[in-house]
Amino acid sequence: MTRLWAEQALLDTGWAADVRVTLDGAHIARVETGVPAAPGDQRLDALLPAPANLHSHAFQRAMAGMTERRGPSASDSFWTWRQLMFRFLDQLTPGDVEAIAAYVQMEMLEAGYGASVEFHYLHHAPGGQPYADPAEMSARIVAGAARSGIGLTLLPVLYMQGGCDGRALGPGQVRFGNDVKGFARIVEGAEAAIKALPGDARLGLAPHSLRAVTPEALAEAIALRPGTPLHMHLAEQVAEVEEVQAFHGARPVEWLLDHAAVDPRWCLIHCTQMQRAETLALAATGAVAGLCPITESSLGDGIFDGVAWRQAGGRFGLGSDSNIRIALTEELRVLEHSQRLRDRGRAMLATAEHSTGRVIFEGAAKGGAQAAGRQAGVIAPGMLADLVALDTGSVDLEGRQGDALLDSWIFAGDDRAVREVWSAGRHLVTGGQHRDHAAIEAAYRAVVRRLKAA
Repeated sequence: MTRLWAEQALLDTGWAADVRVTLDGAHIARVETGVPAAPGDQRLDALLPAPANLHSHAFQRAMAGMTERRGPSASDSFWTWRQLMFRFLDQLTPGDVEAIAAYVQMEMLEAGYGASVEFHYLHHAPGGQPYADPAEMSARIVAGAARSGIGLTLLPVLYMQGGCDGRALGPGQVRFGNDVKGFARIVEGAEAAIKALPGDARLGLAPHSLRAVTPEALAEAIALRPGTPLHMHLAEQVAEVEEVQAFHGARPVEWLLDHAAVDPRWCLIHCTQMQRAETLALAATGAVAGLCPITESSLGDGIFDGVAWRQAGGRFGLGSDSNIRIALTEELRVLEHSQRLRDRGRAMLATAEHSTGRVIFEGAAKGGAQAAGRQAGVIAPGMLADLVALDTGSVDLEGRQGDALLDSWIFAGDDRAVREVWSAGRHLVTGGQHRDHAAIEAAYRAVVRRLKAA
């Protein structure tokens, strides 16, 4: 048994003072409030549920900061960024991907995330040739998680075509490509690889998008592992919406709701190009909106309608997507600030009962756990011990209590206030640093140096 004692903690029932949380391995066994600290307790300032990072492409961490120059065309966009990404990934080996994954997962933990959901589509060798083990790259993501210790939900991605018209995959993209049978083999291999991780690891599925899979293949993928998390990019870019509408005769959200039984198993990524009726209809399904505010800003995707989504009772979580920057507080801040810029107001996602920080942090914790297929997201008996402790001695948190603590951390402070992090009871971050930080960073630096020389 591990006993944590916090001066204040955000429980499933709300804020409480003088809280002892007892861990029994991976799970929370007991929560007591209003009790004094005792010998053997690990004393903490403020204890929160640690959200899951619900959308990551690990390999893209190594190209962060490399795409900020304009290309030869008069305009730069998501689509020109993709071409740069395709050229970059052709240099990556399985060993590179393992080292990059471990490093970015370590960064997530140090930022306060308790788990990572990997939307994994880099399956094959350069040129599209499958590895001897079709799930070689999935196994490397698993190996990275074994090194970092993070709770992993692995989502092998089905990626079949270059667009709705069935055009062939281009250079770079061929490393993603599979038919449904090939995809099923990768899923089987990934499922076997995950068994090497602790029991909180999960497998899910990810049909990439309505552009990249056929309707028939989408139906087959949905049925491949019933009950597992199911993620898909949806309505991210204007050009994507126009292509789907031209080919299928309906906008992406409209088409999906008409052709699939969308329910809480689903997580739809981005959804930055939705009309209000689509927003309300999708929120009603219980699916999670997978928001990636830093990446969506970086790529010029657009602004998710968080106000309408919240008013409709929609669930949401946060992901770092392109991993251009791993910063939990910044993802939360950009989510709220984007709503303010669009609607020219303040405290857009707050409610009459709770502050902005409270609403978006609790929403991200609960929605992220749902999307990851983890029994987590709140501090309560029986839940996985995904926990983050903040240092209230940080100048921005001085004297802050309750909702004001979250508001100050998110809108005035940053992730440097994160002191301790547990993932399913594994104490991975101590004093703000991962337990294996130096070695994981050294391996990542070696990869970056090799890629630069290539």
